[in-house]
Amino acid sequence: MRQMRENTKWIMLATAIAFVALMVFQWGMDISGRSGGGMGEIGRVNGTPVTYEMYQAAYHNLYEQVSGSQEEPVTSAQNRDIEEAAWNQAVNQILVQQELTRRGIRVSDQEIRDAARFSPPQELMSDPLFQTEGRFDIQKYQSFLANSADELFLLQLEAYYRDVIPEGKLMRQVTSGIYFSDAELWDAFREANEQVRLRYLALNPSLLVPDSAVQVTNAEVQSYYRDHEEDFHTPAQAEVKYVALTKAPLQEDTTAARDLAREIRQEILDGADFAEVAQRESADDASASEGGELGTIPRGQMPPAFDSVAFSAPLHQIPEPVQTAYGFHVLQVESRRGDSVQVRHILIPIQRTGDSELRLLTLADTLEVLGESRTLEEAAGVIGLPVLTQQLTEVFPFLAGVGQISDGLLWVFEEASPGEVSPVFEDPQAFYMMELVSSTPAGNQSLEDARPTIEQILRIQKKVEAVRAEARDLVAQARAAGTLEAVDDGDDLVVQEAGPAARTQFFPGLGIRNPAVGAAFGLREGEISDPVVWNNSVYIVQNLERIPADSTVFEENKADQRARLTYTVQQQRLEQWIEGLRETARIVDRRDVVFQPNPANQAS
Repeated sequence: MRQMRENTKWIMLATAIAFVALMVFQWGMDISGRSGGGMGEIGRVNGTPVTYEMYQAAYHNLYEQVSGSQEEPVTSAQNRDIEEAAWNQAVNQILVQQELTRRGIRVSDQEIRDAARFSPPQELMSDPLFQTEGRFDIQKYQSFLANSADELFLLQLEAYYRDVIPEGKLMRQVTSGIYFSDAELWDAFREANEQVRLRYLALNPSLLVPDSAVQVTNAEVQSYYRDHEEDFHTPAQAEVKYVALTKAPLQEDTTAARDLAREIRQEILDGADFAEVAQRESADDASASEGGELGTIPRGQMPPAFDSVAFSAPLHQIPEPVQTAYGFHVLQVESRRGDSVQVRHILIPIQRTGDSELRLLTLADTLEVLGESRTLEEAAGVIGLPVLTQQLTEVFPFLAGVGQISDGLLWVFEEASPGEVSPVFEDPQAFYMMELVSSTPAGNQSLEDARPTIEQILRIQKKVEAVRAEARDLVAQARAAGTLEAVDDGDDLVVQEAGPAARTQFFPGLGIRNPAVGAAFGLREGEISDPVVWNNSVYIVQNLERIPADSTVFEENKADQRARLTYTVQQQRLEQWIEGLRETARIVDRRDVVFQPNPANQAS
């Protein structure tokens, strides 16, 4: 009974998730430090209130999903995304409920009883309580409903079906009429499975045509700029000074990890059970649950240092810990045959110790306090940190020693003024503080600034046209000889082979899903293509062999393929349908008013 009460938690969660998976954004959120207090509404959808409680419930559910999926704390940037996702989820839920009412879609008591008896939620079907020899046993489930389920569970199950069944009916209405004929399925199957083997000649105009042979006029440059002015949009840019406090482990942290690994080794040498210690201490969760067992490992699969010890240490002994990029490994070799070894290990990662982490946090706090009344260079000088300078753009917000920044990006481009010093931001790799030196808003390049780029584009286009004209003569020679090899001169013109491969696979030297590859599939065996231009190069392709898709395999998998394609189109149609509802809905968003910073919190 206790096990079933635990399972009801997921049912209650499911009732809060409206419609289908596409309407549930995999996020979560936090609104601490803001007003609202669980009272009132934060918006309306066609007159229906979006309550704070609804928003908060979505928030906590989604926040838990994000925080549970990563080791690092949820960042402010993630939190903003989470807030937006929860708002969208709440709006979508209301729109769906309104649509259910408009269409008169309801659920009868008999439908609920039938669904509860014969269509249990997937989570219950996978519960060991209802399985026999690893498979769901509907008789066990129905017996539980009839004899053991308490009233609370039945009420929760009823609430679940009262939401899910109408939404299922709505989904079927919205996605009705989706059907793939056998011919359409065969076309999709053939595209993924038909293969060709080919020859090709790749001509690089940049190498074959010198710049001196191509002239670009001023009129051509001006005409191109007028026709493509939007292509010369430049993102906002900023110059910043910054200091970074890396989170990377220090030498003392490496020493601490080595000492711990040696202590663990000694514990095992003193008689402790290797498997028990592995379950308690190893950071390799996958092997720790198996007592540290890594199974049989071929030579070369593990890092060189690990391999060296694994293939030389005496069997059943515990050698000195081995350091790799993953940390320190306490090893025990169980057997060895040829180029494979059976081994178990305990992994001790190299990470900040408690003391090291505390000093880092203290340093970050000190830096932030100093930055409140000093320039960045003054603050950094007090604690001996080097000041770096870098250009940032909204498209590539990267700081050396920090990585791609998230929280600091908003500050640089939306909040800061030149000379202003930021608070200390935290990203996965480092703490950092910035000073804005200068910024330039987004805009379009002038004609003169864009001129070098335009001239280069036009020059390449003219080179391509010149090479394509020459390629036509090569095609004529190859076709007359019956093989593309006839034009191979071993110097500038080198014919290569690729495949067999399908349209959706990579052809070495050609790539994937491009005009050159497509040309090969449009040819008969032995046929040579016209010149094909792609990616500023010119290609000539010859189909050497066509390997048809296997119609027998197609027939065996046709039903599964139809189901997959149908599901994909259903999701696309549902997404479009929801977007259509949102476009025509009267949505009032009052979050900016309701969630104003609380002065009392700020004062404290």
